[in-house]
Formats: sequence, C-alpha cells, structure tokens
Amino acid sequence: MKGLTSAQRNNVLTTMAELIASERVAILDANKMDVENYNGVDIAMYDRLKVDDAKIDGMILSLHQLIADVDPIGKELYNFTHENGLKMVNKTAPFGTILIIYESRPDVTVEAGGIAFKSGNKILLKGGKESLNSNLKIVELWHQALLENNISTDWVEYLNYNRAETQAFLEHPAQKIDLIVPRGGEKLIAFVKQHAKCPVIVSGRGNNFVYVGTEANLDLALKVIINAKASKISACNALDKVLINSILLENRTFIKTLIDNLKAHNVEILGDEELSKFENVAAFENEAIWFEEFLDYKIVLGSVKDIDEAILKINTYGGGHSAVILTENKETAQYFMESVDAAAVYQNASTRFTDGGQFGLGGELAISTDKLHHRGPMGLQHLVTNKWYVYGNGQIR
Repeated sequence: MKGLTSAQRNNVLTTMAELIASERVAILDANKMDVENYNGVDIAMYDRLKVDDAKIDGMILSLHQLIADVDPIGKELYNFTHENGLKMVNKTAPFGTILIIYESRPDVTVEAGGIAFKSGNKILLKGGKESLNSNLKIVELWHQALLENNISTDWVEYLNYNRAETQAFLEHPAQKIDLIVPRGGEKLIAFVKQHAKCPVIVSGRGNNFVYVGTEANLDLALKVIINAKASKISACNALDKVLINSILLENRTFIKTLIDNLKAHNVEILGDEELSKFENVAAFENEAIWFEEFLDYKIVLGSVKDIDEAILKINTYGGGHSAVILTENKETAQYFMESVDAAAVYQNASTRFTDGGQFGLGGELAISTDKLHHRGPMGLQHLVTNKWYVYGNGQIR
C-alpha cells in the first residue's frame, strides 16, 4: 500500500485515542461478555483477558506516547560516496505487512496496532477466541479512526479464524506476509513456527531467573524476589526460578523468611535436594522443571555453589528473556550480566521491568527472545527494516 505521511499516521492515532475514551463503556461491555464466556481454569489467561478502566487508560496512554515519539521511518543509518561518484544511503523502512497472533489480551489489539501503523506497516491481528468480542469492538474503532481520516481500513485487519483456518493461512497466506509475531505461550509459539512460511520473531516465553549471591543485601533480595514473582503472575516478565548461593543456606533466617513471604502470597514452592529440606518446600520430581515457564503461583528454589554454576544453569534452562543478580558487588554483577544469555539482565531489580513502557519505548509489539532482528521489548523504533538508496549518473561495474 502507498505510504502515509507522519502527520496522517499521527492523526489516526489521535482519533483512535479519542474513540477509545468516548467508547470506554462499550469496550468494557464487550469485554464483560468475553469474561463471562471464559470457562477456562488458566488464571494467567483470565488475568490477561479482563479489561478494566486502568487497562483502558493504558491503551490511551500508549497511543499518546506513540504520537509523541519520533517517526521511525526514513532515519539515515549509513551514508557513503563511492570513488566513482555513486552516492549510497541506507535508511529505515517499514517491513510491509506484519501478522501478530496473540492470546487473550485485548490491549494488544490497541498497542500492536498502534506501533505497527505508526511505523508504516499494515497489521493483521489474530486474537484468541476468548477475547473475540473485545477485539472486534476495538478493531471497529480502528476502522472508524482510519475512515475519519480518509485512509483505507486495510491498514488494520482482524483475522477471525479458528485453529484450522489459522494453520491454513500460515501455510498458504492469502496475501504477502513479511513478519509474524506469535505472542503467547509455548504451544502457540511452536504452532506458528511449525506452519509459518515467513520469518517469525518469538515473543512471550519467560522462565526468568534470579541469582542471590553471597554479597546480596538480603532485605533487598526479599523485596525483589516477591515483586518479581507475585506482582503479576500472568506476565512473561514474572519470576520462575531462584538460585541461591549454597553459602547462604547457612542463613536459615533468610531462607525461612523468603519461604514465609512466598507462602503469604499463595506461591507453591518447589525445591532441589538442598532447598526441599526446608519446611513448606516440596521436592520436584523431574529436572525438566527447570525449563518450565509457570505463569502461575509457583516457583522453584535451587542452590548453586558459585556464580559460574548459576550462569551455566541460567544459560542452559532460561528462556532468554530476563535474569537478575542480587549482589552489592558491582564487578561481580557486571561479570554476571555480560555472561548470561538473556535479552535483559539486571542487578538488584525486579524482572517485572522488562516491558516496552517501562523501558521508555511507549509500549511494545512483543518482547523478543530471538536475536534477529531485535532482542527484548520491540517498540516503535524497532519495527522497521532498512533499505538502500543508490544515486548514480551512469556508473557501471
């Protein structure tokens, strides 16, 4: 499709923000139907599905942040003049058409749509059946915003497909797709990677680790671990595993306080051979649990003899999303952060900050755990590729 000016794109986003504000009750009513129809037992899915006033405020805020952000298209990345006079310029450019397949979250219909549109991309939205009423209402508003600005509704399209239809579309797309982003659990990601015929950026898998080192501030450690685990268990940036230096196991007060705090937040605690000796910690049955992302009130505690064993364990089992070291030693922290293979690495802070809004990106299309073409929260400035412009006057090689 013919590209739009920055002003045209911002005008649509402004109109969309106004429509969401004016249609707040209608969005909440549509979501209420989805929530009442949901009969699953997945508490993470339910949490993502439910829309309240705070989530709607977040949708509006994300659009205003996108409007205020600089245009990501046409940024000059490289400029070279050949000895023969050829002028070669490399600039950012839209991908073209992006398909995002996501579960449950109606706010993604706003956030992903806004980021894709502002970056000059057409977006195909494939939400889950559990959030159909919410998504259709929001897409209706997208189309209204586009039409009010005399722009084709083809820029934002909703695919109301069942699983079989989605598989067929992935294998034989009815239109050219340049990039697919599956945003959800491991089953969804595996399904998309199995059937897609174009590049896929993996998003959503967490399995995040914290390592408590011997020089940790233990009061700070408790605060960070509890926040990372219990503040929002449905988020991919929630904590799943805690590795504790074995020297700290001698500090039974710290371990017991950690266990008591987790239990107070209704977290089921599993432990390795050493940690399962403590009261209220159950031994896990299979080492494969280290690979699991829980998205639930569940955590695994394990002991390691030193920082290198912690790094090895994280790089072996982690999801490549987020990892934390709790230590007051800056050199130790830097060693850990440079050695761990994850999109975001932290010293003395919660994994819950791995988020486009928290990173100053104005929201995210996804949090990529791949290394091509971008890693971590994918905001507005990352949803572009590049293009070479070569200017000559008859040069031949």
